[in-house]
Amino acid sequence: MLDRLAIIATVTALPSLAMAQTDAPFTLPDLPYAADALAPAISAETMELHHGKHHKAYVDNLNKAVAADANAQGKTLEDLVANAGAYAPAIRNNAGGHWNHTFFWESMAPEGERDEMSEPLSQAVTAVYGSPEEFRKAFEKAGADRFGSGWVWLIVNDQDQLEITSTPNQDNPLMDVAEKKGTPILGNDVWEHAYYLTYQNRRPEYLSAWWDVVDWGKVSERYAAALAD
Repeated sequence: MLDRLAIIATVTALPSLAMAQTDAPFTLPDLPYAADALAPAISAETMELHHGKHHKAYVDNLNKAVAADANAQGKTLEDLVANAGAYAPAIRNNAGGHWNHTFFWESMAPEGERDEMSEPLSQAVTAVYGSPEEFRKAFEKAGADRFGSGWVWLIVNDQDQLEITSTPNQDNPLMDVAEKKGTPILGNDVWEHAYYLTYQNRRPEYLSAWWDVVDWGKVSERYAAALAD
């Protein structure tokens, strides 16, 4: 498997994620599609609030937290995520929030721009879960069972095997504090702000509808990259 720091840096290769020597070293990346492009699975109103308010708040609060911690200054987002346990909760939570959301936006695409799951990934999914349909059921269950706020992930573990896991709050499997570590290739946000405007308390319905906008081409690229070492 690729070196953990290298993986963090490659899965979301956006220039805006890099640390620059400015008063606000981290910036909010643009959405890779229009706010209404994923409707009806994700409404424009939800997208505008989720990206423009929630993700932006993670970026703003991360900049404030880094400014207050000399040990965090000059570090990339990748460094902060990989070594989250070495920093104050404000850095761990907001660095995770920034990384997770950037990864999340890139995991989806509008109609006509989504690709199918690659044959190698399809074979790996079937080998572990029996079929893509059974994988989706297991992923949805993990997301529904996550108590409170958090994320559900499909990762490549240290044995180069696919595994479903979930994390609380804004943690992710790349963090040194993660209970189950690995390389994320897919992740869904199960915080209420990700779905409440459309689905209210019906998280399972949101998890089921989300498959309509997943870009399996992107997920397949990540899977290939995780095995490329």
